[in-house]
Parts: sequence; structure tokens; C-alpha cells
Amino acid sequence: MSMDQDHHPRSCVSSQKVAIAPGVKDSGSVLMAVQRANDINETDDLWIEMREEARQDVEQEPLLGSFYMAAILSHGSLESALATHLGNKLSTLYLPESSLALVFCTKFLEDGAIRTAVREDLKAIKERDPAWVSYVQCLLNLKGFLAIQAHRVAHRLWNQGRVPLALIIQNRVSEVFAVDIHPAARIGQGVLLDHATGVVIGETAVIGDKVSILHSVTLGGTGKDTGDRHPKIADGVLIGAGSYVLGNVKVGSGAKIGAGSVVLKEIPARTTAVGNPARLVGGNVNPLLSTDIPSMTMDLTSYISYWIEYEI
Repeated sequence: MSMDQDHHPRSCVSSQKVAIAPGVKDSGSVLMAVQRANDINETDDLWIEMREEARQDVEQEPLLGSFYMAAILSHGSLESALATHLGNKLSTLYLPESSLALVFCTKFLEDGAIRTAVREDLKAIKERDPAWVSYVQCLLNLKGFLAIQAHRVAHRLWNQGRVPLALIIQNRVSEVFAVDIHPAARIGQGVLLDHATGVVIGETAVIGDKVSILHSVTLGGTGKDTGDRHPKIADGVLIGAGSYVLGNVKVGSGAKIGAGSVVLKEIPARTTAVGNPARLVGGNVNPLLSTDIPSMTMDLTSYISYWIEYEI
């Protein structure tokens, strides 16, 4: 691929020959995706950086050359690489990689908000995860990131009335990544699912921007309500590992939920809730308020001196 192509990463399919899946009569759908990709007239500095990271990885570990070529270096855009990687990860014998990749690619190109969210989610990992290595490793190996991007496509399909396909993608994400997000759930941008294993997000849940959620978190119902029955998580919230937020309760902007907590009531903005059932650190009358954005600092123990019952 020429340097000029590096600086204009618009293609949404690999430069390698595209396999046409059963049920796709010809390459017309693929060509249409390419044309739509060419209409995205922008220079993608993040994608250029990711390609350079991939080249450096191959220099360090030549054994991965073919893998990196197929997954990253043969693609003209982040959308193409991500769509192909998700298609590969989530495909089955009767749900071919090429068919799924085309679905993901098309939806990425249809919705500029998804393309923006993908990039903000990548940046969130770099900003907040101390285990961050590179953007390209996030795309290839971080299942929390991959699960959210697959959900973004499933959510668009759900809203377009393509319910069976949306539910199939949800099921495959749950099986492959151990992350179960209902396709109707709404998720903002700059969201981090750290480790991600065991995360469950219900149908009517809403997650704002710049939220950080650790593994084994459930945003679920109470088991007895119908309709709008899942939590509403505002911007900048941090939810610790193994926590449960149940019912149509609001967690206010910049709030923090300690690991292993069970939240059944509203959590005010900038407060910290811990325990089972969760209680506000400092008490309900005069709770301690955060001066920073918890989801950005990822600090779950900053108020440990105020946990009166905490002893070793």
C-alpha cells in the first residue's frame, strides 16, 4: 500500500481479495461499501498511528506478519480492519466471516456517530488503563472494546427493525467475549469496559459518555418490573468490579460505585457508594463529594479512611 493511501485511509474492505459469502450473490454489496468509504473525505491520524504500531510489532515479532497483514496492514481504514476482525471473531459455520464483516462495515459507514465513538473508546483505553500497550493491541485483543463496537452495530440494527440479526450478534458477543449487552441498550462514547468478563447490561439501560466499568458488573432489572426497568448511568461514572446496579435507578454524573456493591437506589452526582446494600460514603445528609472525574482517575479507594467499618 502506498504512502498516499496511508494518509487517505478510506477503504472499508481489505485490499486483499474479498471472499463472497453464501447468500451474497455477487460483489455489488462490497463495491457499494467501498464507494461509501471513499465518500469519507478525512485524514485519520489515529489509523495512521495504528498502522505504524502494526509495522513495529511485525518487526519485533515476524511470526505475526501474516496475521497483521490480514488484520491491519491490508486495510485502508480503521472501519475496514475493525469490521473484518469482528467478523472473524463472531463468525460461525453458518454465519460466515465475510457476511458479518460486510454488515459491520456497512453500519460503520452509515453512522458517523459510531465512527466517532470507536475512536473515543480507543482513546479512553489509552487514558485510563495502565495496562495499555498500543492502539493496535486494543483493536486486536481487548474484548471489552470489541464487545462495545459489536454492540454499537447491533443497536443500530435493532433501531432499524432488524431484530433477529441484532439478537444474533448479541448472542455471539456473549459467547465469544463473555459480555452480554442487549441491543436496545444505549451507550455513549469514550466508554471503557476494563477486563469486561461477566458484564451484563439490560435492555433499557442507558450509559453516558466517559464511563468506566470493570468486570462482572450487572446493570440489570429487579426481576419483577417491566418496561423501563434498568439503570441510567450518567457521564463520568466509575463502577467497580462485581457491582450490581438493579432497577430503573439513576447514578449521577461523576459518581463512584465501589467494588462488590449492590445499588438499589439513586446515587447522587459526585458521591461514592459502597457496600451491600450500597451506602453513601459520609452519609446521606452530608456525603463526601468527588472533586475529580472518577471514570478518568480510576481510583476506587480514595475515601477508604472514611469507611468507618473497614478494618483488617
